[in-house]
Amino acid sequence: DERPDPLIKEQILKQSKKDELACAVAFEIAYKLGVKPSEVGKTADLLEYRLIKCQLGLFGYKPGHSIVEAKLPENNEIVDAIKDGMVNDRLPCKTAWEIAARFDVHKMTISSACEAMSIKIKPCQLGAF
Repeated sequence: DERPDPLIKEQILKQSKKDELACAVAFEIAYKLGVKPSEVGKTADLLEYRLIKCQLGLFGYKPGHSIVEAKLPENNEIVDAIKDGMVNDRLPCKTAWEIAARFDVHKMTISSACEAMSIKIKPCQLGAF
């Protein structure tokens, strides 16, 4: 019986199209409202909006769902950071973002490395997976 947060709902309705909410937009809303990204994801779910265009390239791209290609980075320190950041044999989405920021690389560089290393990225900061 949960209801969508009215402030988050208002922003989602203003900034989304066709019952879809892009990951980057969800994070903008979270930042603007000072809430956790997971709260925006939960509200989107309650509104039955589909999350699209994951910034790690993992879901929400047409015609397929993922645009990640397996590729190890040239910098072995990134590989080590991924291994060090794993929790229960997975790399949390938030940690993937932190590694990308630390090494000043695109977020998809990290997800591509994880794909090459057969490492799942989970949990999603928006609660998508």
